[in-house]
Amino acid sequence: MMLQKYFLSILCLLLAGVASAQEGDSTVWAEGRVINAETKEPVVARIMYQSLPYGNRLGSASGSTFTFPFLDGEKYSILVQADGFEPVKLLLDPAEANGSGKVVKDIEMKKGSAPPAHPVGHVMRLDNLIFQQSKARIEPASYEELDVLVDMLKTNSKMVIQLEGHTDYMGPAKQNLDLSEKRVIAVKDYLVSKGVAKSRIKTKAFGGTKPLSREDTPEAHAANRRVEVRILQN
Repeated sequence: MMLQKYFLSILCLLLAGVASAQEGDSTVWAEGRVINAETKEPVVARIMYQSLPYGNRLGSASGSTFTFPFLDGEKYSILVQADGFEPVKLLLDPAEANGSGKVVKDIEMKKGSAPPAHPVGHVMRLDNLIFQQSKARIEPASYEELDVLVDMLKTNSKMVIQLEGHTDYMGPAKQNLDLSEKRVIAVKDYLVSKGVAKSRIKTKAFGGTKPLSREDTPEAHAANRRVEVRILQN
């Protein structure tokens, strides 16, 4: 009886391992090359990608190839820039994955000048920006996303942004306003510490006056607590 229980336990562990591996393998990946449209030679480019519709996941890479996962099955927009070439912007959809769980896309660059990468008025939400609860101290897990923003500002030297702070609508309005202001200032201080000029970063605090949702759920309240980046000049 003990031996049967032992083998049954081993079998359960093996089945759980297989299920876990299958679950891990279910992630769809995007991959591709950046090439010259005329010569088909590799082009070293700046590749930026963000999830849709809110842009809450940002990433970047430099080189002639790219690869990244489609998290939560979201679609992604990609912006590719290279000196002497026209920028390319396209949409990648995980529903178009092949039998190997990959969306393969080669990006062809045409010779030309590059207009501004991000239009004035465009807003990006920094959903991977994490603060200590009810405080304005940025958690280290946020640095990767903020560094993408730093890189974007350095790549686009004429860009001016506005950091807009929001909280949920729970609690005193004055405290919410003060907290949202302190948080955008903390983000600005981080960007400045990485070499971005203060004059290129404006701040505005809204407290809980502009919630994304009025649902009384933990998920809705978490979504309302956010910092957004608005492009003012480019």
